[in-house]
Amino acid sequence: MVLYKFSDDMELNNAPLSNSLLGKLQKDILTGKLKPGDKLTEQELCKAYGVSRTPVREALRQLEADGLVENILNRGAFVVGMSEQDYEDMFELRKAYEVQAVKWAIERITEEEMDRLEETFEFMEFYTLRNDIDKMLTINNGFHQVIYEASHNRMLKKLLSSYQNYLKYKGIESAYDDDYLTTVLEEHRAIFKAFKDKDVKAGTLAMEMHIDRARERRCGI
Repeated sequence: MVLYKFSDDMELNNAPLSNSLLGKLQKDILTGKLKPGDKLTEQELCKAYGVSRTPVREALRQLEADGLVENILNRGAFVVGMSEQDYEDMFELRKAYEVQAVKWAIERITEEEMDRLEETFEFMEFYTLRNDIDKMLTINNGFHQVIYEASHNRMLKKLLSSYQNYLKYKGIESAYDDDYLTTVLEEHRAIFKAFKDKDVKAGTLAMEMHIDRARERRCGI
């Protein structure tokens, strides 16, 4: 069973062409390669990303629906991006939804999902020992995805997956402290222990603490 895709490129290569382009454009907007106010023309995007007009149009429609691009009548499509306030608000919303996901997941998790959560945590331990930040970040996302699945609420999973996708690029240029991996591992250990103990209160407190600390690490506050 394959649980992880360890790189953006690997994930994009396995996706339909329109989704592949969408992922690349999202990343380029959220990392600042495409800046707020930049005009996006179909012709230039086709050339830059090596695709036809159809996936470009599909991607632009989705980016507009997501609020990352604005289509102005008679002028074209322009990058909107994410402001600091947008990120602040998203962290607050994510915290509330992550806590709810943990509550439901501890109550509803299946034996198979618990096995996946345990396996994911063991991978986190392994890559922490190897001091592999890139792999650890990917598996960190996988750990949360298992919790979203175990909540057995499709709307909550969709919302949190969307927030996770946006926030993973926030602070991507930041340097990591020497104890970053061990700190993150211990935060996830507390969450995992709550699942093992079926302790909803401990799980919600552990997740609240983890999201608050993640916010401090990624937003510099």
